[in-house]
Amino acid sequence: MKVFFHDDFYQVYTSDPASASGRMEAVVEAIKPSAEFVTAVPALEDDIRLVHTEDHIHYVRGQGLYDISALAAGGAVQAAELGLKESCFALIRPPGHHASSNSCWGFCYFNNMAIALESLKRRGMITSAYVLDIDLHYGDGNVNILGDKDYATVYNIETSQRGAFIDQVTQEMETCMVDIIGISAGFDNHIEDWGGLLLTEDYFDIGRKVSAAAIRCEGGCFAILEGGYNHDVLGQNVLALMDGMSS
Repeated sequence: MKVFFHDDFYQVYTSDPASASGRMEAVVEAIKPSAEFVTAVPALEDDIRLVHTEDHIHYVRGQGLYDISALAAGGAVQAAELGLKESCFALIRPPGHHASSNSCWGFCYFNNMAIALESLKRRGMITSAYVLDIDLHYGDGNVNILGDKDYATVYNIETSQRGAFIDQVTQEMETCMVDIIGISAGFDNHIEDWGGLLLTEDYFDIGRKVSAAAIRCEGGCFAILEGGYNHDVLGQNVLALMDGMSS
């Protein structure tokens, strides 16, 4: 599977867990045998402006985080575009699903998923999209930006039961009908991460269900990294999702 990545993502750009040293290294090491790495390029500022206000862009610049955040958004745009043809993964950071149009929190700065989908929509490459957010934390930024768009559906899985979690994925993937499915792929719900809920094999199952839905829709799918903070298991969880999407 093609994986969009850049060595700049190894940077420790802040003190938060998403930027922790060793996090990207752990994923790269685990997925290396299965990945074809493609160099991420920064998002166009015109694409960022589709989603974020000038004040917010100015704020991110002022934090010294514009370059790394634009690079993450660009990797997401590349993944979404390729995802129309083949499933792929964007191994990017900072994450994005807590970034709204004019604000952000939760280790996020630009909304990578929203920028990617709005870019495709602006270029006439899609007419409909579905966002499946499997992160432990509710993706309020995805909802705030995309929730009122008539072409997009955003679904956050919210349950403390493992079986119900997978059941919700199954139900949603069996009924959606869109041009592209984007996974806000947070892995902090893993049994050995903050959420303490899912097994590694569940990420394979999620990936397989998303891929099957994309095939049924005659559309595409892609995933972008959000949360996931236990470096000992993060790489294997990313690999499981990728393998499921490729099956």
